[in-house]
Amino acid sequence: MKPTPELERLAINTIRFLSADAVQQANSGHPGLPMGAAAMAYTLWTRHLRHNPKDPQWANRDRFVLSGGHGSMLLYSLLHLTGYPLTLEEIKRFRQWESKTPGHPEYWVTPGVETSTGPLGQGFANAVGMAIGQAHLAARFNRPGHDIFDYYTYAIVTDGDLMEGITAEAASLAGHLKLGKLIFLYDDNNISIDGSTHLTFTEDVGMRFESYDWHVQHVADGNDIEAIDAALAAAQADPRPSLIRVKTIIGYGLPKRQGTEKAHGEPPGNEELDGAKRALGWPLEPHFLIPGEALEHFRGAVEHGAEFKAAWESKLAAYKAAYPELHAELQRIVAGELPAGWDAELPVFEADTKGMATRVSSGKVINALADKLPDLLGGSADLHPSTKTFINSAPDFQPGTPEGRSIHYGVREHGMGGIVNGLSVTPGVIPFGATFLVFSDYMRASMRLSALSPYPSIWVFTHDSIGVGEDGPTHQPIEHLAALRSIPNMRVIRPADANEVREAWIAAVRDRKNPTTLIFSRQDLPTLDRKEFAPAKGLHKGAYVLADWGKKKKPDIILMASGSEVPLIVEAGRKLAKDGVTVRLVSFPSWELFAAQPKSYRDKVLPPAVTARLSVEAGVAQGWQQWAGAQVSLERFGASAPGDEALRKLGFSVANVLKHARALLPKKR
Repeated sequence: MKPTPELERLAINTIRFLSADAVQQANSGHPGLPMGAAAMAYTLWTRHLRHNPKDPQWANRDRFVLSGGHGSMLLYSLLHLTGYPLTLEEIKRFRQWESKTPGHPEYWVTPGVETSTGPLGQGFANAVGMAIGQAHLAARFNRPGHDIFDYYTYAIVTDGDLMEGITAEAASLAGHLKLGKLIFLYDDNNISIDGSTHLTFTEDVGMRFESYDWHVQHVADGNDIEAIDAALAAAQADPRPSLIRVKTIIGYGLPKRQGTEKAHGEPPGNEELDGAKRALGWPLEPHFLIPGEALEHFRGAVEHGAEFKAAWESKLAAYKAAYPELHAELQRIVAGELPAGWDAELPVFEADTKGMATRVSSGKVINALADKLPDLLGGSADLHPSTKTFINSAPDFQPGTPEGRSIHYGVREHGMGGIVNGLSVTPGVIPFGATFLVFSDYMRASMRLSALSPYPSIWVFTHDSIGVGEDGPTHQPIEHLAALRSIPNMRVIRPADANEVREAWIAAVRDRKNPTTLIFSRQDLPTLDRKEFAPAKGLHKGAYVLADWGKKKKPDIILMASGSEVPLIVEAGRKLAKDGVTVRLVSFPSWELFAAQPKSYRDKVLPPAVTARLSVEAGVAQGWQQWAGAQVSLERFGASAPGDEALRKLGFSVANVLKHARALLPKKR
């Protein structure tokens, strides 16, 4: 039965005042968005969103992203009211220690939150990634008469979102890819923290998105639920991504603050909030009032959700009969399992003194993985030929070939980062995004969120040092390894040769509780002879003993390095051993993996009694002090020169490593 207009107004005001009461009680938060956007959120959630509160991870649910995550109480109110496992007590604990209602939505903290939002523009880009994921799954699994993955991705976006550069990047790509199941409601209230958006944001947003090849509509009154409903229906019928520009009033109902920046980011105060309640016919007491008839109306989502899921499962039964192998594969991805034998045929690289760049061996491993792991989906920021990340066995991901597995992001690193995170929470998709290491700075906000959430995103960076050469200091990463290692929960792996590259990819795919960053060289590196050196599987422990050379049981010195500097310590170690020094060589591809090992293992690799330790890495030394007392590092920007010369001139030579190593040894008498 269709609800009466009076019941719908009651329900909308329930969202407004449940949200505002929580902000006021916390004495912290953002009441303006929930009060202004309540009507359009209500319309979407009760008339269009296919979701299942009792199974928030149902695979074919519509996705909803609150990109303006500062308005988090809007989402928490909707989740509680529609029957998700989020209690009223948690609403009352908004922004408090260990509550399920943190200041901005956090993935996996709150049931029903699809992605961590708040840094503006991130949710927008995440939603684009989710829509790419849907298009890819549909191409992979859907068959005529069997639309197994047909969900929409919806978002509420704000003026602030649309000002951010990440939004321009993601929107441009979404239009090019014709992501027709992507629909955004734009909370157009003309207010930002500083005041009116006329201070800074006077472009024609509608024309901008039309130029991106989006379907654009305008709703003049943000409280006109029939107009919003019609716009959503029209958006669903259009093959392009859609932006619905809804004119709202921030802090709607607040007597003195509505329509002003004062409504944005601070509690309204009891007097102002009571004034809004009077203006909208809401009781002043009790706080956190949820009228029974409004709750009953919202809780209809539980029954509808069960119906949505049951209808989908009925489709699955017919699908299983028609396509049993595809059905089995679908069950695997929904369960989050990897296919049997996914790593069985990865290349083993023969010893080679010339070797190859680790970006090249990475490309070989990616393509071997892709043959056995249909979930692998990768992209590069206009650098596939340089990062070696193209998947050769499948077409490009393009509007006409959504089954493709190589995404061309264009020169859009920031947008790529947010999109990869959106893809990473899509079942059956193991995504990676690739660019040069120096451009990780453009992606840092997305990478940080991948670690915080955490998302199992894979970040691939090549051209990892001054070995880049002639491109010079603008393209030579110096501080970037240290910066990435400083991110909590981020696993950074810098392999030393082709066989360590293979193991690094195994780690990234197999252990997907956190994001992984893979760092590869531009220049050729020798492939170590594993008959002389320890097996590359030692990479999984973060650091391992490559070799012990000398006559003593206890090393005189430990030389350690990651990536392209491992060959340096090998050659320096040979010379020291010839001089009678007992040397331990340690390949150290990942601090995080090593720190996670038991102390007994760490002490075995780096015996506490051996204090003569030297780390060698072509970047700043920051952080290496926890493992080694002395460093060969780079504490300045690089220079334009052939890579070998740049490395040598800046201290990355066998002679310089020997100089620093000998300085640590006792003086001969």
